[in-house]
Amino acid sequence: MTKYLQKHAFLPPQIMETPAPDLSMVIVIPCHDEPDAVSSLQALRNCAAPPGSVEVIIVINSSEVASDTVKTRNAETLKAVEEWIREYTDARFRCFALYHPDLPKKHAGVGLARKVGMDEAVRRLEMAGNPQGVIACFDADSNCDTNYLQAIESHFKNNPDSSACSIYYEHPTQGTDFPKEVYSSIIQYELYLRYYVHALRFSGFPHAYQTIGSSMAVRADAYQRQGGMNRRKAGEDFYFLHKFIPLGNFTELKTTRVIPSPRPSHRVPFGTGKAIQDMLDAQSRYMAYHPNVFKDLKVFLEQVSDFYTLNEVDLSDRINSLPDSIRTFLLQYNFYNKWAEIKRNTANLTSFEQRFFRWFNAFIILKYVHDARDRYYPSIPVQEAASWLANKEGSELELLESFRQRDRS
Repeated sequence: MTKYLQKHAFLPPQIMETPAPDLSMVIVIPCHDEPDAVSSLQALRNCAAPPGSVEVIIVINSSEVASDTVKTRNAETLKAVEEWIREYTDARFRCFALYHPDLPKKHAGVGLARKVGMDEAVRRLEMAGNPQGVIACFDADSNCDTNYLQAIESHFKNNPDSSACSIYYEHPTQGTDFPKEVYSSIIQYELYLRYYVHALRFSGFPHAYQTIGSSMAVRADAYQRQGGMNRRKAGEDFYFLHKFIPLGNFTELKTTRVIPSPRPSHRVPFGTGKAIQDMLDAQSRYMAYHPNVFKDLKVFLEQVSDFYTLNEVDLSDRINSLPDSIRTFLLQYNFYNKWAEIKRNTANLTSFEQRFFRWFNAFIILKYVHDARDRYYPSIPVQEAASWLANKEGSELELLESFRQRDRS
């Protein structure tokens, strides 16, 4: 056992079989109350084989206080998955089902399920003598392009310094699997997700990336160094990836595609499924942060490099000249004390900027964005916000395709 596993593993070893000596990648799938998890396993099985062996760990889980309906469906899923495993896995593509129907209610959720699977993936890769092997996250209702496995392996081979990456994704925007209202809602929600990241990039924030749980991958040794996956019931992907992004060498894999499900859900307090369900319940359009939120943030971030050389008097003048939304937020978060601390502990501009953005990070910015929305700039329809950023008019789908093209290129 590594030091990480000794200190942080939630459970003892789950899989007793010896891994293939050339195991290079483990795909982890949390599965809770899923009607057709086998389809996601089959999507991975349909992928072109990469050079190394692959394992898939599906964590079928529920809380100790879950309803009988959920537990019954999970038991049915386990049976279906085990039957599929017997028929479709082989020495170079192995799948293991971990069944945890009674996780403690305090922590049970998608974060803990990912952690159980990812910790086990660490064990598998360590046993195979490949601590730099890749752990990729997928979902039990997702699909993918057939080059998915090859693209992940090639990406980390071609980017040896990359500890983690986000993987390009696209929700389906049409079809017969869901009512047209669901497709309309997912177009708006994905447009919002892409708008937010690109608006942060417009503002000058250097750590703006997509953080989607079904579309991320990490090296096993880096996973351990950063303390592994958290146990959050939602938003676990955002918090997890932002352990890696500020370190540098975070990359984006754009040569394949994950296809997450657009289905509505009440299973988590926020996220894609909840957003879709809320739109359907309210029969409303999706709202996005006002452009002025990011315009004001841009005014501030454009001056960060100057803060290293300013004295206290000049810095005060600069802060007082900022737009109200960012100025009041900075004062609320004791900016002057943080500035003094950062400057005192850095010897040059580069280290000053690095330390500054470790403090003024994605979490702080999200708090600023919410504060600016609540106190200064009410949200507007996502189509209007995206039109501003794209500098073009168009339907929600046309705007989404425009942002997708930016993200693919």
